[in-house]
Amino acid sequence: MNINAIICTRDRNNVSKTTDNLLSFLTRCGIKIYLISGAKSIFAAYKGAFEKINPADDDAVIFCHDDIEIRENPEAFVNKITNLLNLPETGFIGPAGTTYLTNNATWWDMDVWAAGKHRGKVSHINPQGHEYVTFYGNPGNVVVLDGLFLSAKARTIRQVGLEKPDYFEGEWDFYDIYFTTKAFSMGFTNRIINLEILHNSRGELVGRESWHKNREAFIKHHEFPIKLED
Repeated sequence: MNINAIICTRDRNNVSKTTDNLLSFLTRCGIKIYLISGAKSIFAAYKGAFEKINPADDDAVIFCHDDIEIRENPEAFVNKITNLLNLPETGFIGPAGTTYLTNNATWWDMDVWAAGKHRGKVSHINPQGHEYVTFYGNPGNVVVLDGLFLSAKARTIRQVGLEKPDYFEGEWDFYDIYFTTKAFSMGFTNRIINLEILHNSRGELVGRESWHKNREAFIKHHEFPIKLED
């Protein structure tokens, strides 16, 4: 199984230290990297790069943010991806998600978290610049995954599709919710991958108007809850 990584960044000729560390790590893993800058849409960027790569059906593709650090042994990291994606019916894998998506379409909903429905963990940076671990729950199967890191076999991606739905106005938001719930609705099993990963983000994009518009559109076009069967 070959692994490719598709990553959007603002300026490929002037990347941050975090992005540079990410690219170095993926290179050590033997993963081929497609770094995209100047894209007008994450949907178009992912779709265009995927079609250009044209991976074999059993190859893996990673879609991830440029502001993450993966703190794994390279060989172990590749084995984790390979082992999970080779399980029967696997759809997307990622480090954080939930088994129960309510009609607010916000996967990290605090009440659902308190009910023990979330899975995975991610380290974050607080406003003071200190790291802390956000533990959502033990690894397992989920209905939806966060888009900071997603991976799937090329065969799965071709079946799910990377096109932006017509009802989304925003070009950069809710792609993760859309792709992973679509995979789930098609009968794929989305799974949590247990990674030591740092997300150098404080979630500012959630306050952006296009995020709210895409969320509202997603809500109008889906029935809730979207959940694993008990």
